Amino acid sequence: MQCTLVSKEGSCVPLPDGRAVILGRGPVTGVADKKCSRHQVKLVACYADQNVLVTQLGPNPCSLSDENLIRGQSGRLPRDGTLFLVHQSHPFWVQYSDGSPEPRTMGAERLKATDKTRGGKNESPAPKRSIKDFFASSPKKASKRSHSPDEDPRGKRQRATEDEDERLAEEKLRQLQELAERASSTKHSAYSSSSSSLSSAACSQSQWEQIGNLLLYTAAGVKGRNKIAGFDIDGCIITTKSGKVFPTGPDDWKILFPEIQPRLASLLQKGYKVVFFTNQMGITRGKLKPEDFKLKVENILKTLQLPIQVFVASGPGVYRKPVTGMWEHLSEKANGGMSVDRSQSLYVGDAAGRPVNWAPGKKKKDFSCSDRLFALNLKLQFHTPEEFFLGWKSAPYSLPDFDPRKLDVNARLYDPPSASLTSGKQEIIVAVGYPASGKSTFFHKYIVPQGYAYANRDTLGSWQSCVSACQRALKEGRSVVIDNTNPDIESRKRYVEVAQTAGVFCRCFLFSASLEQAKHNNRFREMMPSTVKHVKVNDMVFHSYKKKFLPPSLSEGFSEILEIHFVPEFVDSQSEALFRQFSEG
Repeated sequence: MQCTLVSKEGSCVPLPDGRAVILGRGPVTGVADKKCSRHQVKLVACYADQNVLVTQLGPNPCSLSDENLIRGQSGRLPRDGTLFLVHQSHPFWVQYSDGSPEPRTMGAERLKATDKTRGGKNESPAPKRSIKDFFASSPKKASKRSHSPDEDPRGKRQRATEDEDERLAEEKLRQLQELAERASSTKHSAYSSSSSSLSSAACSQSQWEQIGNLLLYTAAGVKGRNKIAGFDIDGCIITTKSGKVFPTGPDDWKILFPEIQPRLASLLQKGYKVVFFTNQMGITRGKLKPEDFKLKVENILKTLQLPIQVFVASGPGVYRKPVTGMWEHLSEKANGGMSVDRSQSLYVGDAAGRPVNWAPGKKKKDFSCSDRLFALNLKLQFHTPEEFFLGWKSAPYSLPDFDPRKLDVNARLYDPPSASLTSGKQEIIVAVGYPASGKSTFFHKYIVPQGYAYANRDTLGSWQSCVSACQRALKEGRSVVIDNTNPDIESRKRYVEVAQTAGVFCRCFLFSASLEQAKHNNRFREMMPSTVKHVKVNDMVFHSYKKKFLPPSLSEGFSEILEIHFVPEFVDSQSEALFRQFSEG
């Protein structure tokens, strides 16, 4: 048996047997009325008695048919009763069925009948759900407007403690929810037994695994499939109950849209394997306890009551989206030996590169483009949650300026092409360029083998040591190359003066790699095993260079300035495939 709370506008909220569900204003109910609290009512369905215990949480009353409930008061909603979420408005009714909800037209007729019994008073139709309903203003602003104009003075005092009262009420419900969820988790295996025959043996018991900084949860009933439906978690499957951007704790979450659970169930019935992929860098940074996040994942899956596999990238590297390490592990080691058909698979995520005001009421731009790039790296169909679950039109988006797929291994190495990389006369070559722009690799391949001495601050420790090494090399009659970033005139002037004192030429090699390309190179060399040890570069160093950078000019005392382009070289096809992936959104 199933119990569902339904509105005539089409909102459907599953009510599991014996489990507390808190409802109010938001995308789950489709209600945008500010008089309705985000935590308006608590509902506990009793399948045996076929009624629902309703407890009022918000400051403004709800109604069970014609009976108003004030804050803290409870009442029973019978099978044929109607719940008005706030002030005799926003009616919902309960449906019981063996497998699927009653047709919505039947529900609408029942509401008309309810209106007649209430003296012919018809509710005005609720506005059609739009994106503004799902992306409201900040919780602080919303709370100021959540009370009715005729609220008594006590209501004003109640509003000041509304969030705290609701938090305490939810905490009291937690133990009941956990007991009910443990009971509902046994449904996973039963569900999976009726799934597609195009699958491997189902996982018999839920389990966690850890591979480096990859956490993998496989729920009981999960089967290998050749079609994968992948989803991000935060902002795609769940959102915060608090309304804040980041969760305030492990329990600060709720399912984003009521359409999510039935849509995922439909995918499973169509032969897809449903898999969640999420980045959780906070685990490695010590801001998120792994045991807390594991429990959160388990609770999300218990709420959905579906057999789902979950991949968690807890740190940087090949497993972190948009790099495809999680998907590769799924395909090669965690799909029951079944091959994956990417042409029949898909991925859904909210980090899609959408700009400011990408839709009415959605003022903020997406925090990144990592989900869209993850799908692009894998050549998968991509959708945002609004497009996939709600059927909205595609929103505008933009991709990063740097595209690693477009780098040409046959491009010209330097400009002007008439110049010579080395000289028959003694000289100093001063490098200018971002960290990870290819300076060291270039010099060790093309310059040092020609007899040039090599000075680098990372190995010598200071610019003063580099100057001393440069002077010694010149006294020995050798040319020398200075492999530092040298972003400004002051840092370059040191070596120009040494050259002038020694009476030799000083040339500048300007490495043209952009900030985005240098960051990409840095991430790539961290992921790839190498015999050459590179110093790890953080974002602060990159942006410090960008802030200080002044283009070199001949007026500084250089005899020539060459522009050196980054032209990638790969030891094998695997390293090239990894380099060609977008690595940051």
